Amino acid sequence: MSTNQTSRIRPITLLSSGHACVDVYQGAVAALVPFFVSERAYTYAAASGIVLAASLLSSVVQPLFGALTDRWALPWLLPVSTLVGGAGVALAGVGDSYALTLLAVAVSGLGVAAYHPEAARVAREVSRGSHTAMGWFSLGGNLGFAAAPLLVSAVIVTGGLGASPLLAVPALAGAALCAAALRAARRPTPATAAARASLAAGRDDWPSFLRLSGAVGCRSIVFVGLSAFISLYARQRTGGGDLSGTAALFVLYLGGAVGTVAGGRLATRFGRLPVVRWSYALTVLAVAGVVYAPGPSLHLFVALASAGLYVPFSLHITLGQDYLPRRVGTASGVTLGLAVSVGGLAGPLVGAVADATSLQTALAPLIALPALGWLLLRTLREPGLPHAATGRPGSDAGAARAGHE
Repeated sequence: MSTNQTSRIRPITLLSSGHACVDVYQGAVAALVPFFVSERAYTYAAASGIVLAASLLSSVVQPLFGALTDRWALPWLLPVSTLVGGAGVALAGVGDSYALTLLAVAVSGLGVAAYHPEAARVAREVSRGSHTAMGWFSLGGNLGFAAAPLLVSAVIVTGGLGASPLLAVPALAGAALCAAALRAARRPTPATAAARASLAAGRDDWPSFLRLSGAVGCRSIVFVGLSAFISLYARQRTGGGDLSGTAALFVLYLGGAVGTVAGGRLATRFGRLPVVRWSYALTVLAVAGVVYAPGPSLHLFVALASAGLYVPFSLHITLGQDYLPRRVGTASGVTLGLAVSVGGLAGPLVGAVADATSLQTALAPLIALPALGWLLLRTLREPGLPHAATGRPGSDAGAARAGHE
């Protein structure tokens, strides 16, 4: 293994592991919803308000952090924001006040918002713009999502909501991993510096970026709607109780482990935009199956929906960064934050419709949103990347020739 490969693999591995610890707290909020409903008798609308509180602050603040990272490197944000994200979720189960619970998850959302733009910037520099390496970075976050319902269930089933302070443990581990990753990536190589200068000289394509962001927003509404209510819906549809609900949420999140890595590799072979478009088309059919499939087959369609939602995940990030090469932090803040958090804003509407009708009726409109995303993506073109960053648009050929793969 070459020195260049080693210099990239170790920081990416540490960043991916730290990313997993941070995104436990994005997944933990939805995983706590059934326990808030059962222990505190929250309505669907009140429960979805918890998800909204975690998303609202993030949706506003994350692009601001992205703009800051475009102007200054803020590596200290990684460990600090990890601790803040964990502290909010750890306090969410303490006490019975709905207002304080909202405040706690909002603080967690602030920590998550501060983490992602700077982490994505560091990961891009370390990865030399490789889609595959960015896929591994994103994989860490998706594994954190997948682990969240298992971790939350293990803690809360054992000790009730009052045991939520134990959920701070991943944040402590994540802060240490982030600090180690920053030490490993402290000295950029000549290749990193050259890629950074070349990308900064590119031209921002705002119309394409805004259409991409619209598609990401559609994906987000589907994902957050499913993640907030799939556990309760699976219990109703399968009659399997808590186990069936936890399994459905775990499958929804676990698909990210396969989908994110597969997305990077598929994009290397077929191009990013074709892979993203086919993923959105698959999601339409998969969500329809989730809503209408009978009994245990629901879990199969949850797995397919997870694949459709997660295969384009890391590709959204790299496409956004390549459409705005002069504003990588802003692009990361929007694709990882603002557009994604739109789903949290729509969550209370889904909950209100469910209270007035049924969960099935509330989830049915989610079928149309991936189709809308596909329409927004249909005429997009691959960003024209500088030669120093990649060998050709949509591939890792340049990185491979430089010994980076």
